[in-house]
Amino acid sequence: MRIVRAIFGHVSGRIGGVIVLIYILLAILGTLGVTPRDPLMQNRIDRLHAPSLTYWMGTDLFGRDVASRLMHGIGESFTVAFFSVAVATLIGTLLGLTAAWSGKRWDGVIMRAMDVLLAFPAILLALLIIAIVGPGTWTSVAAIAIVYTPIFTRVVRGPTLSLKARDFVDAARTFGSSRSYILTRHLLLNLVAPLTVQVTLALAWSLLTEAGLSFLGLGTQPPASSLGLMLSDSRNLMETAPWLLIFPGVTIMISILGFNLLGDALRDILDPKMRRATV
Repeated sequence: MRIVRAIFGHVSGRIGGVIVLIYILLAILGTLGVTPRDPLMQNRIDRLHAPSLTYWMGTDLFGRDVASRLMHGIGESFTVAFFSVAVATLIGTLLGLTAAWSGKRWDGVIMRAMDVLLAFPAILLALLIIAIVGPGTWTSVAAIAIVYTPIFTRVVRGPTLSLKARDFVDAARTFGSSRSYILTRHLLLNLVAPLTVQVTLALAWSLLTEAGLSFLGLGTQPPASSLGLMLSDSRNLMETAPWLLIFPGVTIMISILGFNLLGDALRDILDPKMRRATV
């Protein structure tokens, strides 16, 4: 609870936290199908209906309710983002700990492999993976996870190299503590702060990457909706139905802003060197 109070006592944390909580709620409702209307139901009579009291955000080319599809799209996009970041965090943490603890041989092999992955721009590497495996929601999860694993590996490896030379680690070895005990209780617990900040920022990046993949038709496939897919569908209707472009675009922008503000607040709160006065 102390961290929650600290977040909401920080200007960026307060704004970002509220945005993220609202989006998470919308994502849960959208995933469970608790939307104003069926996001897949077509109503040809009301096609391209402008925003009104009946359709809060208008309708699309097939008469589907944009607000309902937006909630469903947030659910799809957040599912990809959260699962991909969870996988990247788990694998990256294990690789980073292994590289730092095992010495030069494994450190060299693991980090050179990570350097190869980092040599590719994130979206291009994700496109390459999807081109090999095929498009789809869970393919996007795997591709984004692979893209962001090297970042978590580097975030974990650096501090671990410093921590394993500390006196408390030598003391744990002297008292006969096992390697797994030292890694989990002495090293991993000290990595919670940088990992938390990195996870928050990675969620923003993965949302943007997922939107880009769906925009190109390589992420979530129709008739399901995602934020990037909704943007793609609205490209030829910008002049006649601008709401189809505005609402998904603003939704993506605000979601990324929220995670970035929350990450900025967490960095200030969890890192004493970066801590500044909070309001």
